[in-house]
Amino acid sequence: MKQLAAAAFAIAGLAFGPEALADPLEPRPIECPASAGQGTRCVSGQDANGAWFVAAIPPNWNRRLIVHAHGGPRTGAPEPAEPLEDLDRFSVMVRHGYAWIGSSYRRGGYGVRMAAEDTDNSRQIFWSLYGRPERTLLHGQSWGGNVAAKASELYIGDAASGWNYDGVLITNGVVSGGTRAYGFRADLRAVYQYYCANHPAPDERAYPLWQGLPLDSRMTRAELRRRIETCTGVDRPAAGRTPAQAARLRDILAVTGVAEAQLVSHMTWATFLFQDMVLRRLDGRNPFDNRTTVYRGSADDAALNAGVQRFAADPQGVALLAHDADLTGQIVRPTLTVHALRDPTVSVDLEALYAGTVSAAGRSEWLVQTVTDESDHSRLSDASYMTVLDALETWIDRGVPPDPAGFQARCQAIWSGQGPCLFIAP
Repeated sequence: MKQLAAAAFAIAGLAFGPEALADPLEPRPIECPASAGQGTRCVSGQDANGAWFVAAIPPNWNRRLIVHAHGGPRTGAPEPAEPLEDLDRFSVMVRHGYAWIGSSYRRGGYGVRMAAEDTDNSRQIFWSLYGRPERTLLHGQSWGGNVAAKASELYIGDAASGWNYDGVLITNGVVSGGTRAYGFRADLRAVYQYYCANHPAPDERAYPLWQGLPLDSRMTRAELRRRIETCTGVDRPAAGRTPAQAARLRDILAVTGVAEAQLVSHMTWATFLFQDMVLRRLDGRNPFDNRTTVYRGSADDAALNAGVQRFAADPQGVALLAHDADLTGQIVRPTLTVHALRDPTVSVDLEALYAGTVSAAGRSEWLVQTVTDESDHSRLSDASYMTVLDALETWIDRGVPPDPAGFQARCQAIWSGQGPCLFIAP
């Protein structure tokens, strides 16, 4: 995908630096991903804050717009081609007539309010370039689900002046809000260090694990992976692990609930994302707390709980993270979420937390949630996407929330040609 994106920008004559576009409101044509369909026009530009955007307009445009909030957060500097990956992932929507726009966000790293503002800026840019569509839908994927939910609270508009977004779709979203989303990774760092003691290593400067990594550290992702592999043998077949590696890996996974295939990725987030979140965005204040956590599932829980590193949250750190990323549940437009039952990255259990938040705000009539029998975090069946999008549109048209019990039949009747129908009845 990165090769395709680079080629697209090379064809359009765009450089990859922030100086590429002199006028942020004059996008340049670029090559669309082939998945977006023949005849689709794609353009790229940069907004006034430095966020790159890509917009796609299909030849059969139905006068609907999807404003996309991507996941992550990505920790590197944003590049103009970044939104193309998301456009490719959700291209089934474009092939069925929806225009699409996605933002890279203005910088890498954590910041839900920042990303929500950049997402809404992309909506405004599309409206200024192509006119106000008949309907605008807000879509968030993964961490972008947190971004979209926050954007729907901040930028939804109102009935008097007109809704900026007519509906919200969230797929595999981090809908718990920031203060309830990352504690399991802080636990993972503590449990991993108890068993492996190599992150940091004994000959390195000690630091609190909740910091992720000191700002002056030169550790790379490859080096982190090497350490995890040395301790657990996770990158080799089970038969090739030493008994000690196998035992450590078994205990780490059993205690934390992390899947073997995602151990490295979750440790990466708990290292580099924590470094950015805590040291750059929260003024070095700790939002994590494991003082009363009782770890279970290991070969010796008593020894683990006695020896694991403990840390107490700083109330100001929690408050800063809550202000940026927690949700109020004050939704006022149809909001539909879909989540893979066995999502290995963002647990489906977060959906219940969001439902509770919305219920506490007295807004449950605006929320419908459904689950699919899938196990991929980054991509669901195209039939899943089109079914929930169709259901959201029907809800907006008729004013009646869809019944999740009917999603499988809706998928089989209308969208089975796009892929397997995997909805689970509630």
